[in-house]
Amino acid sequence: MWFEKSVFYQIYPLGFCGAPQHNDGQTVPRIEKVAQWGEHMEKLGVDALYLSPIFDSDAHGYDTRDYRKLDCRLGTNADFKAVCQSLHARGIRVVLDGVFNHVGRGFWAFRDVQEKKWDSPYKDWFHISFDGNSNYNDGFWYEGWEGHFELVKLNLRNPAVIDYLLDCVKFWVDEFDIDGLRLDVAYCLDKDFIRRLRSFTDGLKPEFFLVGETLHGDYNQWVGDGMLHSCTNYECYKGLWSALNSMNLFEIVHSLKRQFGPEQWTLYKGKHLFCFADNHDVTRAASVLTDPKHLPLMYGILFGMPGIPCLYYGSEWGEKADKKQGDPALRPSFEAPEWNELTDLLQAMAKAHRESEALCYGDFQDVVLTNKQTIFQRRTDTERVLVAVNADSQPYTAHFNANCGQAIDLITGKLHDFGGGSELPPYSVAFWKCER
Repeated sequence: MWFEKSVFYQIYPLGFCGAPQHNDGQTVPRIEKVAQWGEHMEKLGVDALYLSPIFDSDAHGYDTRDYRKLDCRLGTNADFKAVCQSLHARGIRVVLDGVFNHVGRGFWAFRDVQEKKWDSPYKDWFHISFDGNSNYNDGFWYEGWEGHFELVKLNLRNPAVIDYLLDCVKFWVDEFDIDGLRLDVAYCLDKDFIRRLRSFTDGLKPEFFLVGETLHGDYNQWVGDGMLHSCTNYECYKGLWSALNSMNLFEIVHSLKRQFGPEQWTLYKGKHLFCFADNHDVTRAASVLTDPKHLPLMYGILFGMPGIPCLYYGSEWGEKADKKQGDPALRPSFEAPEWNELTDLLQAMAKAHRESEALCYGDFQDVVLTNKQTIFQRRTDTERVLVAVNADSQPYTAHFNANCGQAIDLITGKLHDFGGGSELPPYSVAFWKCER
């Protein structure tokens, strides 16, 4: 499927477009800025865009009011349709955030319950008890997402709720021609709902992509036949930065071996997990690393390891932000995209990933591993790529049987000779495509 060879880009639209943090009711076509960055995305080499919530909400987008209406702070449905058409014309697919676990207190059906209580036909759309009261003195208790009562949990065992949400998805495909959904807090969603959604979208649009936000546990609970196509690989997200910060590359490589290695017990062989160095919920990559020279290496591992790589807007040029500063700091508005040496490198890595069968589909095998160096192999029946990383400030010579005399570095285009050992310069990454 198309996503197996894609490089994703993530934008958090409300922040990216400079919208007010709370819904002010003013309609401003800020979403047009996404289309204006289309040239930058195309140049960078991404071919799929994941947009965090865009629909009418109380504040941050994950507190939906209306699933069928673009948030007025971003513009109108017609504005967003034009953005999708512009991106599709550039060959960039569009994946939206599907926030189906909960809604905002301003959601139209919940407001009906607030007004009519027992007499509301929507009282069973939520988990409500009229024997209690809420923190907002609604006259009834309801379940909020993980104790956040501004986020009202939907009852996904109610057929009427399911039908409503599926009809909204159909509306998004019919109106905007979207190509997939990222399911917010997929680990909280009813698994029967996930199966129903997969069946529905399979029949709605060919190769419609479903990726879920999952944190910990066995990702096979959510990814597989009849379920999601992919999920967020938070295990390796953590390993990417902490392995470099502790100068212990065993951490990330052992995670990759556990997930994709040659052993029979490997967990996710053949699956394409959604991989990232940062996103709208975590400290940016350039801020989480203790050594700035490790940033290119972090992305080298990201683009070299199994999975679907995703870049978060601004991080391609090394933007910094710490989660301790609050969510708005992680979700800023930039006047224009920037370009520097890191962006050049990511452009080359994105091209290498898209065009390499081994990097997209190859198996994973550990070849050389020390605290500060790793060389691992990605291989299919027709192509073999060695990903080499030296996180040390000193050069390193790796002696191993490469089973080929020469290779071309997919990042730089330079030839590499394996005779006499492979020297890795300080703070270096290479994608060696071996001659067979």
